[in-house]
Amino acid sequence: MDAKNGKPRFWDNLIALKGGLFGDQLAGWTPGPAAKSGLGCRILADQTIEVAPSIALAADVYVPKAPGRWPAVIAFAAYSKELQAAGAPAGNNETGSPPVFTDRGYAHLIVTRRGMGRSGGADAVYLNDTDVEDHAKVIQWAAAQPWCDGQVVLFGTSYYGLTQPQVARLRPPALKGFFANEMCTDFFRHIAMFGGAPQPDFFALWMGANFTPLQFRLHVPPLLRAVVSHITNSPLKRLWWPQLKKRMTQIMKAFQRMTPTRQTRELFAALMLDGKTRATSALPSGPSGVLGDIEVPFVVVQNPGYLNLHQFGAYDLFQNAGTPKDKRWLIIGPATYDLPVYLWQMEALAFFDHLVYGADNGYAAQPRVRYWTEGAKDYRSASDWPLPGSAPLRLYLASSGADGATHRLTPAPEHTGANRWAAVPLGAIVTAGFDEVENQQLTFELPVHEETELTGPVTLSLSFSSNEIDSYVVARTGIVSADGAYQILSMGAIRPACRRIDAARSTATEIAIDIDQPEPLTPGVPVTLRFSLTPQPVVLKPGERLVLDIASRTDVLRSDVSHGHAQFDMQVPPYYARNTLHYGPDTFIELRLAP
Repeated sequence: MDAKNGKPRFWDNLIALKGGLFGDQLAGWTPGPAAKSGLGCRILADQTIEVAPSIALAADVYVPKAPGRWPAVIAFAAYSKELQAAGAPAGNNETGSPPVFTDRGYAHLIVTRRGMGRSGGADAVYLNDTDVEDHAKVIQWAAAQPWCDGQVVLFGTSYYGLTQPQVARLRPPALKGFFANEMCTDFFRHIAMFGGAPQPDFFALWMGANFTPLQFRLHVPPLLRAVVSHITNSPLKRLWWPQLKKRMTQIMKAFQRMTPTRQTRELFAALMLDGKTRATSALPSGPSGVLGDIEVPFVVVQNPGYLNLHQFGAYDLFQNAGTPKDKRWLIIGPATYDLPVYLWQMEALAFFDHLVYGADNGYAAQPRVRYWTEGAKDYRSASDWPLPGSAPLRLYLASSGADGATHRLTPAPEHTGANRWAAVPLGAIVTAGFDEVENQQLTFELPVHEETELTGPVTLSLSFSSNEIDSYVVARTGIVSADGAYQILSMGAIRPACRRIDAARSTATEIAIDIDQPEPLTPGVPVTLRFSLTPQPVVLKPGERLVLDIASRTDVLRSDVSHGHAQFDMQVPPYYARNTLHYGPDTFIELRLAP
C-alpha cells in the first residue's frame, strides 16, 4: 500500500522528522495545559486531492503516530511543498513545523496549488479565484478523511496567511477558524503598486526564489527532509542563523539573478508595464472591502518590520471582518525576520485548542489586542484597535535653517519657511561626492522630557512641491537613545501624483491612496500629501529623541533583514528633481498617545 491510499510508506517514516520552535511563540502570556501532547509525527506523502475533473492537488499530510481522528491544520499556497518540513532557511518556508502540530493532536496539511510541483492543472496568476475555490475543496476533503475529526483550521505566514481570509469568505462548513501571520488584504495596493509605484525589487526576488523551473520540478523524499531537519532544527541554529542573516541581502540579490519560468517572467512584465490600475493589474484585488463575509473566529498577527509588504492587512482584517468582535484577536509583535518562519506556533496551538478542543486554557479571556512595546520591551493590551481612549499627538515640522540641518518637531505650526532635498532615481549616475553638496533627506527631531507611550496609527501630512511632474516620498520614524544608538520604528511612502485619498478603502490605521487616477504635479505648486506609516508601539524615555526622516528613495531610509526588517528597494523616484517641504498647518505628523 502506498501513501495515496492514506497509509504511510515505510521509508518515508524511517527517521522521525525533527520539529522547530524558534522565534517568538507567545504574546505575553502562558496558556493553560495543552489539550493533547506527546503524540509524535508521521507523514502521508504526496496525497492527491481532486478539485476538478482530471485535476488533483498534491499535499503532504502529517498526522500523529497515535491512532485517532484529529482536527486538521491546513497551509495552502503557490509554493513548492518539498522543503517545508525540512527546516531549511528558505523564504517560502512559512507553514510552521509539522511535528509541533502533530505532537499536540493535529493533522498538518501542506498543499500546493494547481501547476506547482506534483499538483495537476496549469500555473496561473497568484491568488486567483480558482485557487480560492480549490482551497475550499481541500478543506472539505480534509474534513472527510479517516484521520480527521471533521474540524479544520488554517495556519501560515505571508502567502499562507493571504489565502486564509480569501477562503474564509466562502464559509466552507468544516472551517472553524484561522491564524494568519504577516498578511495583506488589498493585493493591488499593498503588493503590486505600493505607495503608487510598482515593486520590481520584491517581485524579481520573490519570483527568482520561488518560481524557477527547479522549484516546479523539485522533489525531496521525506526521508531526506527528515535527515535535514535534524540539522536545521538543532540547537546549532542559534550559531549559524545569525551569520546567515547578516548575509541575507547578498543572498536575496543572488535570487534576483535566477531565471523564473517563462510564464512567471511574462507575469512580471505585466505587473511592471501594464498593471498601473486595478482594472489592468494581473493580480486579483484581494478580499479587502468584502471582509464582512468572514464569520469564523481568527487571530491575525502583524509584524511591524515590513515597509512595502504586509504593512496594513492585519488592521483591515481586524477592523472589517464579519466575525463577532469577541472572537477576533490582533497581535502586534516585535519587528523580526526569521527563516523558516516558526513564529507563533504555540500561540496558534493555544487558540486552536480553545477553538476545536474546547480547552479551558485561558484563550477566551485574552484581550482582543496585544502589542509589543518598544522601549518598554513588554506586551501590553487593549480591548480594541486603535486603543480606546488614546489621544492624537500632532507635531508640526519646522525649519532650523539650512536644508542639511537637523530640523524640529514642534507642538504648534510655524507658518513660514521651506526646506528642500534632492530626489535622485535609484541607480542613477551622479558625480563622486554628490552627497557632500546635496542632501537627499530631511531630518526632524523632538527631545523627550518625560516618559511617553505612543501606540496607534501614524499619519504624515506634508505640504509638498517639486520641480518635476512626479516624485516619491518615503518617511521613517525612529528613536535615538541617550547614548546615540538609533532604532527604526515606522515607515510609509507615497507617490505625489497618486495623492488622492480613497476613503472607501481606508481604515482607522491606513489612509488608502487612489492609484487609478494619477494627477501630475505642476512644478513649483504645493499640494498636500497625507499617508500612513506602519504603527510601532513605543515608550519614549527622557533623554531620548524622536526622529522623523523624509527622503525620496527607499534605500536611503530602509533597514534590512539583518536587523529584523524586511524592507525592499523600489525603483523610485522617477526623475532627478528638487523636492520642497513647505511649513505650516498642513505639514505635521500625527501619532497617538496611549491612555
